[in-house]
Amino acid sequence: MAKRLMVLLGALVVMSMVLSACATPTPATVLQTVVVEKEVEVETEVEVVVTATPEPEAPAGPKTLVVCLGQEPDTLYLHGTDMLAAAHIQEAVYDGPIDNRTYAYQPVIIEKLPSLEDGDALINAVTVQAGDMVVNPVGDPVELAEGMTVRPAGCMAEDCEIEFTGDPIEMDQMVVTFEMLEGLTWSDGTPLTADDSVYSFEVWADPDTPASRYLVDRTTSYEATSDTTVVWTGLPGYIDAVYYTNIYQPFPRKLWQDDLGLTAADLIEAEESSRMPMGWGAFVIKEWVSGDHITVEKNPNYFRAAEGLPYVDTVIYRFVSDSNAAVAQLISGECDIVTQDAALEDQSELLLKLEQENVVKPIFVTGTTWEHVDFGINPVEDYARPDFFEDVRVRQAFAMCLDRQSVVDTILYGRSYAIDTYIPREHPLYAGDRVTSWPYDPEAGMALLEEVGWVDSDGDGVREASGVEGVPDGTLLEFNWGSTTAAMRIQYMQIFQQNLAGCGFKVNLANVPAAEWFADGPDGPLGGRRFDVGSFAWLTGVQPACELYSAKFIPTLENNWGGQNYPGFNNAEYDAACNRALTALPDTEDYIEGHKEAQRLFSEQLPVVPLFLRIKLAATRPEVLGFVMDPTENSEMWNVETLDLDM
Repeated sequence: MAKRLMVLLGALVVMSMVLSACATPTPATVLQTVVVEKEVEVETEVEVVVTATPEPEAPAGPKTLVVCLGQEPDTLYLHGTDMLAAAHIQEAVYDGPIDNRTYAYQPVIIEKLPSLEDGDALINAVTVQAGDMVVNPVGDPVELAEGMTVRPAGCMAEDCEIEFTGDPIEMDQMVVTFEMLEGLTWSDGTPLTADDSVYSFEVWADPDTPASRYLVDRTTSYEATSDTTVVWTGLPGYIDAVYYTNIYQPFPRKLWQDDLGLTAADLIEAEESSRMPMGWGAFVIKEWVSGDHITVEKNPNYFRAAEGLPYVDTVIYRFVSDSNAAVAQLISGECDIVTQDAALEDQSELLLKLEQENVVKPIFVTGTTWEHVDFGINPVEDYARPDFFEDVRVRQAFAMCLDRQSVVDTILYGRSYAIDTYIPREHPLYAGDRVTSWPYDPEAGMALLEEVGWVDSDGDGVREASGVEGVPDGTLLEFNWGSTTAAMRIQYMQIFQQNLAGCGFKVNLANVPAAEWFADGPDGPLGGRRFDVGSFAWLTGVQPACELYSAKFIPTLENNWGGQNYPGFNNAEYDAACNRALTALPDTEDYIEGHKEAQRLFSEQLPVVPLFLRIKLAATRPEVLGFVMDPTENSEMWNVETLDLDM
């Protein structure tokens, strides 16, 4: 087997020198020896045979799991990073409060998800008057004033909204009670209480904390009513479809605030929160060796310890930035798991061959991360270029000129599929036949371009304007397509460039470092709305993220460039459908129909072209047990406490 592996690695140019340097010697075979002793008495001729007692089996030693990450985390502080590499380690230190499992939520450190049916979630009618903070029908927190439109108590739709006259009225207010498990402790053995969750809310609400305050701004109060009970109360008028997730991940108030005196600003950089945070999960951080690894060890105070969890004693997270090196170390046994952030996509062919040899187990899963190309429909005023994309027919033609499934088959080995909206078709809220599909059909795409007035009158292969509204005649259909320098993006952009050229688009590719591409507005290409077309990925999660393309989330100077509707898409029908879903309770007609109508309008209007679902690709050694890639869990280490090694 060893010879066969070395030939395979050499043929595919995968770090044979690393393997030979790092290969573990084959242990010598240990044979049990049976000793037979014979005593012969000549006179009686009696033979006595004595067999040596076998040595008792040695107890199994400690188990160490080695996980190779593609990056070193910048920090482990919850509000300091969105790196996937950090999430892998946070899964070991924390556990819950809630997991996202296969398009649904699962309680972890709470007794159950609250519900209106069970009575631990309520909608109360409360009296409000001018000057009170409420949430208006479009979901914004406002100070109630005469002339504003509001939804009175019992009103859940646009047709029952009223104008506030100045007299006190009743509005609906949500109150949700979370009951935490009894006996939870921090890893140092001190009690973990509901007040630690309240402390987390206080940190989140602090202006010095770099985090979205969307929920905070729509909260009236968040308070502990006992050591295990915490109650969230929303602003009047705020009907949250995912109210049962509104529990804040606990922070250790006693350690961080009382003992160390750390402020919200301090927590961003403090050693105790950024590099060695204390949690309640299955493991405790032992050391962080910069540039090399992070080691965590079994938490003796883990609340599931009585179940025999975690199964391994130590997890070492090694930083291996090169995918070739990661695969080589997986084969040599230096890594047990290589996570998806190691960018294994360019190793897919090799991994599939190694799978046939039963050397490694690659895991391909499509999740909710979707690659897309955005149109600069409404760029900022000082970004001067022709108005290519205001006409929806040009966006539709662009979509039909992209052979998206061919790209999936080529660079993703057919392990995904082209998509038509912002959620996978496996999602319970997928709109099905109401979604407009734009299959690869360059002839139909070119016909739409001709209809708009983009023609190739000189026969040079590039179309020019002839009667296009708002575009001077003779203007070439030429623009830039920007993105990052990720290998996958460079590859598919080059393929799509050729597709589009066949339809008469002249596309110039511009791949820049991620830090430059994702820079904040007003100067960043995306965040500042200074691009022609550009591609990247969104993670939508369990709930469909229709708000990504709501007009109120267009990045502007007024909102400090904080929105994520980078195309500048502004469609009143779409906004109404999305808001209908976001302001309704789950499983109601408004919630379901709002989400489905938003998808219908999105797929028709195409503020962006959905390309394909990104695959989550990780790999393990065959000895790893319990490894599961979930489509909606961000990190594949979500169940690190139940991972094991077949030793």
